[in-house]
Amino acid sequence: MDFYSPKDRMLQVKRWPKDTIAAGRRHTVGLISNGTVTAVGDNKYGQCDVSGWRDMVAVAAGNVHMATNTGNAHTIGLKSDGTVAAVGWNKHNQCDVNDWRDIVAVSAGWRHTIGLKSDDTVVAVGRNNEGQCNVSGWHDIVAVTAGDWHTIGLKSDGTVTAVGNNRYHQCNVSGWFDIVGVAAGYLHTIGLKSDGTVTAVGLNKHDQCDISGWRDIVAIAVGSYHTIGLKSDGTVAAVGDNKYGQCNVNGWGDIVAIAAGCAHTVGLKSDGTVVAVGDNEYGQCDVSGWSDIQLPGN
Repeated sequence: MDFYSPKDRMLQVKRWPKDTIAAGRRHTVGLISNGTVTAVGDNKYGQCDVSGWRDMVAVAAGNVHMATNTGNAHTIGLKSDGTVAAVGWNKHNQCDVNDWRDIVAVSAGWRHTIGLKSDDTVVAVGRNNEGQCNVSGWHDIVAVTAGDWHTIGLKSDGTVTAVGNNRYHQCNVSGWFDIVGVAAGYLHTIGLKSDGTVTAVGLNKHDQCDISGWRDIVAIAVGSYHTIGLKSDGTVAAVGDNKYGQCNVNGWGDIVAIAAGCAHTVGLKSDGTVVAVGDNEYGQCDVSGWSDIQLPGN
C-alpha cells in the first residue's frame, strides 16, 4: 500500500478499486474470487438473493440510514462484461439497471443507484426528489459514491463534484483538491487526499467528521454516523457513533479493504477472510465463515 503521485494514484483509482465487500442497512455482501457472490443479513426484499450471480467483479449495497421506518435495501453487482445486476427493494426503480453497458464501477444509495461508465461519464436510476440522480452532465469522473440522498463524483484532476441533499452541507466539496477517494454516508461526506490525510463535510453530531488527525490512510468508508479509515499498515481507525460497537476496530490488523453499513463495519483480511463488528440484529455480521473473498486489485 505505497503512496503514489496524484496522477499515478488517479490511474490506480480508476483501474482497481473494485469493491469486493459491501455493507448495507442490515446486510453484508462479499465477492468470492471465482466471481460468485455471498450475502448475509436481512433478506426481506430479496437483497441477499445473489447465489445465482456469476462473473462479478464488484458489489455494492444500498446505503440506508438507521430509522424505524427504514431498512429497505438493494444490492448491486458489476459483471466482468460491464453490465450490472440488481436485487432487492425496487420501489423507486433503483434496480432498473438491466440496460446499462460499459460500466466500470457502481454505488448504491438508499433509493438510487449510480454507475460509472468507461468513458468517465455517469448514469443513475432511482428516486430523484432531491436531485441525487442529476449526473448526466458529469464527465472526467474516476470514482462515484452514493449517500442516502446525495451523490459524489471524484474527477480525474482530484477535485470533487456533488448533487442532491445539502441540508447539512454534505455537498460542500467544491473546494476539495488532491482527492483520491470519496465516501458518502447518511448526511456526511469524506474525502481521502493523496497525502494520506482525510477531509470531511456534513453532519458531525456524533463526531463522525473528526478525522483531521488521521494519517497514512489508504481507504475510507462511512456508515450512517461513523467513519472508517484503513491505514497503510493494515490497521483501521474509526470515529463517530459507537452505540453498536461499530467503531471497535482497534484490534484489527492485516486488513486490505473496508466497508461500512448503517451501524456495522466490515474488514477484509489479506487471506480472504472477513471480520465484522457492530449491529448484528439480522446476522449482518455473521461473516466468520467466509473465505476466499476477492482481494481488491486482483
